[in-house]
Amino acid sequence: MSVPVPRTGLRVVRADAAPVDVAGLLLTPGASATRDHSTLVALDAALAAQVPVRRVDLPRGRAAVARVRAEAEAFAAELGVPTGRLVVGGRSFGGRMASMAVAEGLDVAGLLLLSYPLHPPGEPEKLRTAHLPDVRVPVLAVSGERDPFGSPTELAHHLAALGGPWTLALVPGTHAPADGAVVEAVRLWWPDPAAAAAP
Repeated sequence: MSVPVPRTGLRVVRADAAPVDVAGLLLTPGASATRDHSTLVALDAALAAQVPVRRVDLPRGRAAVARVRAEAEAFAAELGVPTGRLVVGGRSFGGRMASMAVAEGLDVAGLLLLSYPLHPPGEPEKLRTAHLPDVRVPVLAVSGERDPFGSPTELAHHLAALGGPWTLALVPGTHAPADGAVVEAVRLWWPDPAAAAAP
């Protein structure tokens, strides 16, 4: 399947089930960025009318996985819902840490991977994919067509190891694609609140 969106250059090359009955979105930044990264801010602005959005900072290293879990639990408690009604994810390192938290048992409605760092640039043998089979929730991956951290072909090949449904959207650019294209991809995947409210 390939659905072009001429205004942004977005192409949905594989579409599968999206999350349902989502009560909140937790977003995390890349390793050298903060919660105020422009992509996260743009997503917050685009979706805030539909769902509560929380952007959080992460520590470096493995401690970030525990932070994702703690932030998800705190956000869910504040909303009065289980974590299983949240979508979690983030950009680059943040998305990777969120995926590891989900693989290690964090119950969520869905996972958002923006510019997922499949491997370091120029080192395709150093894959960051061992945990993916343990991710069993709907996943949206949005990646630049020329991202040095993983080509579209590589990304599609390794996302196939996921334990649940997954959607792959490609946008023009490298590891930092235009915010508008990323927002468009997430909007297409995001659950329809009217459908969730239907009897």
